[in-house]
Amino acid sequence: MDSQLPSVLLLLLLRALSLWGQGPEPGGPLEEPGKEEVPEEDGILVLNHRTLGLALQEHPALLVEFYAPWCGHCKALAPEYIKAAALLAAESAKTRLAKVDGPSEPELTKEFAVTEYPTLKFFRNGNRTDPEDYTGPREAAGIAEWLRRRVGSSTTRLEDEEGAQALIDAHDIVVIGFFQDEDVATFLALAQDALDMTFGLTDRPQLFQKFGLTKDTVVLFKKFDEGRADFPVDEELGLDQGDLSHFLLTHSMHLVTEFNSQTSPKIFAARILNHLLLFINQTLAPHQELLAGFREAALPFRGQVLFVAVDVSANNNHVLQYFGLRAEEAPTLRFINMETTKKYMPADSGPVTAAWVTTFCDSVLGGKVKPYLLSQEVPPDWDQHPVKTLVGKNFEQVAFDETKNVFIKFYAPWCTHCKEMAPAWEALAEKYKDHEDIIIAELDATANEVEGFAVQGFPTLKYFPAGQGRKVIEYKSARDLETFSKFLDNGGKLPEEEPPEASAPFPDTIANSTVDLKEEL
Repeated sequence: MDSQLPSVLLLLLLRALSLWGQGPEPGGPLEEPGKEEVPEEDGILVLNHRTLGLALQEHPALLVEFYAPWCGHCKALAPEYIKAAALLAAESAKTRLAKVDGPSEPELTKEFAVTEYPTLKFFRNGNRTDPEDYTGPREAAGIAEWLRRRVGSSTTRLEDEEGAQALIDAHDIVVIGFFQDEDVATFLALAQDALDMTFGLTDRPQLFQKFGLTKDTVVLFKKFDEGRADFPVDEELGLDQGDLSHFLLTHSMHLVTEFNSQTSPKIFAARILNHLLLFINQTLAPHQELLAGFREAALPFRGQVLFVAVDVSANNNHVLQYFGLRAEEAPTLRFINMETTKKYMPADSGPVTAAWVTTFCDSVLGGKVKPYLLSQEVPPDWDQHPVKTLVGKNFEQVAFDETKNVFIKFYAPWCTHCKEMAPAWEALAEKYKDHEDIIIAELDATANEVEGFAVQGFPTLKYFPAGQGRKVIEYKSARDLETFSKFLDNGGKLPEEEPPEASAPFPDTIANSTVDLKEEL
């Protein structure tokens, strides 16, 4: 028995070798274990913590969206993201688009410091440690163009007059950098992000001569207004990207910009603090004729005052409301400083001519015109209900009545939180309606402004205690009848709390808008 053991083992070994390489099914080869495939949806790679590395290895240019299934902004971006992927695929571009379900992949959101959705990161050459934040628009053409300028050239190299003229003729706005001594890295970096402009670059002396240049200069060519604007490079300081960006943004805009949903982002991004708005009805020929004088007045103020036309016959009611205007009041002018949100209106209603517009602008800039504050008219029954109705015109006399403790709700008619707490506020007013020294009131902060008063969110609750000193206490506790009552019964503080810190004298020199202009418009 023992002598036969080696023979048996040998037979078994040979049998195993004959079966090696065969699959689980008779006669079928055994498949090699392959790497995990990355799934796709609508041309977009769907990644997780296992497949991200594979995608980075395979695609040298990868844009990844971190999204949340419940995020409204992500849902709005989704169709545009799909369109962008299709555009790039049609061009056989090297760039791929991908997405990651952020809440389902906490490892990745932590690794890439994702704190909000959607967040987009651009990865180059498999570099996982330092992706670039996506800074472009959120529509398909803009996404595709942002990526094109990162994987390809963002500028056209110009060698002769024919090529330069062809580029200028082909586009509404063309920016050409004429550089012989300047390091062009700054110019190229800016060209990557200025997606609404076409860029060219040259060092050819004959092109300097053709366009009348003797030093390094960035020239913006445009098919409107002045036709051209020059930005000479400082010989000592070189090319500053921030200054050049501001120059291009300012001069790429028309002297008069019509306000609409497409132009409003550019208007607010222009970094010009002073805006002059002409409200006209574009359906009326006499109103349209006013634009010529308005445009004529705009040129000397370029870069200092942004001239904007607002069509009252279009969907611009929110703009009218912000400035306290009715459509019937057009044509009229309003001036606003975006930093202070102070608003100004002409003292007279003269004809809108270039001279009249110029005089108004000079008067505002010279401090000769006082700002105005929005206010509704005081309702005749403002004090006839448990909740008193305040507007800009009666706020001062009520809020700072030294014999009254006044509790005011600053609200917005569209605010969901304001609507939710309305029953508690009504109940509070009903409870204290017979207390002569307590007033419960409300003020629509979207239609009324108070000098020296800033309302950052809605609802904002302020308590104005009786007595001298014009003190103000901000209420920040629970918004229910019981807590409101404890606050009032304890003289403007809850029993378990220390007195709120904000009981400082009421300022009377700074005017603050109650609504952020960018959000309101």
